[in-house]
Amino acid sequence: MKQASKIIRQHILSLLADGQFHSGELIAQQVNLSRTAVAGHISQLADWGLDVFKVKGKGYRLNQGFALLSAEHIKKHLRRPGLSMIQVEPVLPSTNAEMKLRIAKARHDLADGDVILAEVQTDGKGRHGRKWTAPVGGSLTMSMYWSFPDGYQSMAGLSLLVGVAICEALRKFNIEDAQLKWPNDIYLNGRKLAGVLIEVEGQIGATAHSVIGIGLNVNVPDTQYDVGQPHSDLTGYLGETPDRNRLAAAVIESLREMLPEFTQQGFGKFVPYWEALDLFADKKIVLQMGDKRFSGIDRGVDQSGALLVETEDGITRFHGGEVSLRGI
Repeated sequence: MKQASKIIRQHILSLLADGQFHSGELIAQQVNLSRTAVAGHISQLADWGLDVFKVKGKGYRLNQGFALLSAEHIKKHLRRPGLSMIQVEPVLPSTNAEMKLRIAKARHDLADGDVILAEVQTDGKGRHGRKWTAPVGGSLTMSMYWSFPDGYQSMAGLSLLVGVAICEALRKFNIEDAQLKWPNDIYLNGRKLAGVLIEVEGQIGATAHSVIGIGLNVNVPDTQYDVGQPHSDLTGYLGETPDRNRLAAAVIESLREMLPEFTQQGFGKFVPYWEALDLFADKKIVLQMGDKRFSGIDRGVDQSGALLVETEDGITRFHGGEVSLRGI
């Protein structure tokens, strides 16, 4: 998308975010365009998931207003706001894709903990290339950069560590009962609340440059949105919509606290934390790996983050890849 269009849509988004009516004429004056051109930009925003409706004589209004993400506001909730870059983009195809582009272009300019957030993700992805649906203003979509000097092998268990960090951040919002589904999903009330997507750039034997992608449902009512599986959101659980800037800061802070120790010592220390949050602990499960199915009892994880499944033949370890997991 051209920079000019990006700026115009960001301006329109900031105007509509208050949930009040704004006339097409007023918006046109603000962005110095014709009302027809404004209508085109709003139509594009609607295509991206913005729930805009128009009333003759009143103008445009969002079905529900929301507080925009703001790097400045996020930093206010961080103990060390200058430690790394916090950047908010109005529209991106994917925060992970954007971070990977920056790794390719300017690896030396990135610092561990740098974060990109987006109000609108037009092509967000989950594991196995599944589409991540994120309504505008209703989710937290972000990617953090972190480097691993000892290479790809030192990242074992990273997605599990990120899940633990997210659950720790949620405690600051009085959410004590979030759980983890191996290897990278966060559940609340037995339904998916958030997902983690780890992607890696770099050569074997050299520093691994990781992109930690997080998508978290803040206000995604299951009566209005079908994301392909049963899901939960924070608004439904709390009875009110939490401040997304404060939420983003809590997740960033939690990752900043845990990642340095994980980088140096691995996942071992965090195994008991993950197992205490395991959604299927000591339950019968089925894993689908390609055309093969395995069933057994979930017995936690090892220091590499592999899932331990008790079968008739004893304990079998399962690593990542094309593995889906569901309780029986």
